[in-house]
Amino acid sequence: MSFLRLLCTSIAFLFVLLSPAASNISSSTKRRREEVVAHRGAVATDDGRCSKIGVDVLRIGGHAVDAAVAASLCLGVVSPASSGIGGGAFMLLREANGKAQAFDMRETAPLKASMNMYAGNAALKATGALSVAVPGELAGLHKAWKQHGRLPWERLVKPAEILARKGFKISPYLRTQMESSKSAILADKGLREVFTSNGELLQVGDICYNKKLAETLRKISIYGTKPFYNGSIGLNLVRDIQRAGGIMTLDDLKRYEVKMREPISANILGLKVLSMPPPSSGGVSMVLALNILTQYAVPSGLLGSLGIHRLIESLKHAFAVRMNLGDPEFVDVSKFVTDMISLEFAKKLKSTIYDNMTFGPNHYGGRWSQVHDHGTSHISIADSYQNAVSMTTTVNAYFGSKILSPSTGIVLNNEMDDFSMPINSSRNTPPPAPPNFIRPGKKPLSSMTPTIVLKVC
Repeated sequence: MSFLRLLCTSIAFLFVLLSPAASNISSSTKRRREEVVAHRGAVATDDGRCSKIGVDVLRIGGHAVDAAVAASLCLGVVSPASSGIGGGAFMLLREANGKAQAFDMRETAPLKASMNMYAGNAALKATGALSVAVPGELAGLHKAWKQHGRLPWERLVKPAEILARKGFKISPYLRTQMESSKSAILADKGLREVFTSNGELLQVGDICYNKKLAETLRKISIYGTKPFYNGSIGLNLVRDIQRAGGIMTLDDLKRYEVKMREPISANILGLKVLSMPPPSSGGVSMVLALNILTQYAVPSGLLGSLGIHRLIESLKHAFAVRMNLGDPEFVDVSKFVTDMISLEFAKKLKSTIYDNMTFGPNHYGGRWSQVHDHGTSHISIADSYQNAVSMTTTVNAYFGSKILSPSTGIVLNNEMDDFSMPINSSRNTPPPAPPNFIRPGKKPLSSMTPTIVLKVC
């Protein structure tokens, strides 16, 4: 995903108006620019079926986290090219009492992974079994539910299981993703069994079944995460990955740990902006770009072609600085984070922007080459108790590693592709970023940017 798109279209600003609750619940289902006003809660996903499932959870008294669990598991069934329990996510929660939490359920490199494991072969990093990182979404959803959920876990998993078992209609967007991945789908046994009929891709409106995923979700609904991270599902998943040439082991799944992090917080134009800290580069990059842009007259200074030029120049600075970031468990990113959310730092960078010219990478302080990451699915939820969730989930590229585990029905991520890889760079090409090199158990840098914007009355 380009950072321009990230900032302009993919950042889901969830406005939490701190006013008394009233009478209705709303779900956003249509793909058009609109404003939804609701007083008892709202759920927005990129598939109306999952928005409805989330709203149903809120209607019976569920917490925003309950709705996020049900809606995200639904997306993993009906939007498997973009999300699912074979991938990872970031969840930002802002409670009614003002407390904010960031759940880091990002995938991790397997214990047998190493910095030079691809020997310069970028294709191995992008697709196939060696591109699969240890999935974390399910662990993160369960942890968030354990802390905040009000409804039974089984109630939240059941709708996704039913969709996988009884079948769901192929949406136009999923069909577009399938068409762009046609050769990979036809080449993989697991994907082929789910998304084709008589050797041809399913069409819009065709019923798609994933009976193996339904059985996986049934076990998860009854027994929680144990079968996945230390049981039969995990054993089958690892076996499928290793048969395809991967290095993940059951020990990788057993050792997976959700990280609780302090959200990024900034005051911008009188609004309080909460977002995801590293290993997301998106939150701090967004704040940096916005802090630069607020140095101009708003909105007049950001209109027309001149406004676009200023936006692009701001994003160039954000791009350059973000590649100094990495997994904070492995890299000290504190100085860069402090700089990126500092208004003084933004003012300094703004002074280097000229309205009548642009420059080469060195002008923006770019030291490292960029990692070009891919698609996501996003969920925004506010409940009647004034708790809010902003969650971005992904398997990285369309259909992740282009492998569907035949025994579990799970589409496997290709998140290893988000790591930087040591290569011999040319004189005119910046070198790869060492803070984002592979290490066992490390999480790759991400541009996912779940964000909550608070308008305090």
